[in-house]
Amino acid sequence: MKSDIPDRTFKFAKRVVKLCQALDVKPGVPRTLANQLLRSGTSIGANVEEGQASQSEADFISKYSIACKEARETHYWLRLLAATEVIPTELLIGLEKECDELIAILTTIIKKLRSKNQ
Repeated sequence: MKSDIPDRTFKFAKRVVKLCQALDVKPGVPRTLANQLLRSGTSIGANVEEGQASQSEADFISKYSIACKEARETHYWLRLLAATEVIPTELLIGLEKECDELIAILTTIIKKLRSKNQ
């Protein structure tokens, strides 16, 4: 599972970048929300990648925990974009679903490692 997650988070980040590029051409609120989404949505994969090169299990758990928090923030921004109709809900369903799955996977990895160490 751990070897799959870097690839999934990278592909997710690519989708977030493309969505943010579309939002960036609109002035005002869409652009502001795009900046928030871009930061959190790309940070997930960056932290997972850092975790892959961690120096210890505690470092790995820390990086994956940050990635999970960023995924939760990303989910928030996606929900807000849909709720405010900045982007039609049906266009965000796939991205929201993938974000939910990433949160679940990251949470499972973190919990397994923490329980192993207790």
